[in-house]
Amino acid sequence: KMTMTLIPETVDVMLRRRETAAALTAAGYPVSDKTLATKATRGNGPPYRTFGRTVLYRWGDALAWAEARLSPLRHRATDRAETVV
Repeated sequence: KMTMTLIPETVDVMLRRRETAAALTAAGYPVSDKTLATKATRGNGPPYRTFGRTVLYRWGDALAWAEARLSPLRHRATDRAETVV
């Protein structure tokens, strides 16, 4: 039986919403497919396309969206977010 890694090897892979959520979670950005669906409705999620009725995310776009949501580096819990130069 062939096993598929959750994190795609190339940025151009197109993934369904559930696969995108699983890959983002495996990459360290925990998100559910339901959250992605809500964000798609509200317009603040990763960009996507449709193929018929199927929603597809390009892996590189989804990963860039997740990375952009990270806070700046902090050195301790009481620090305010710092801009790293």
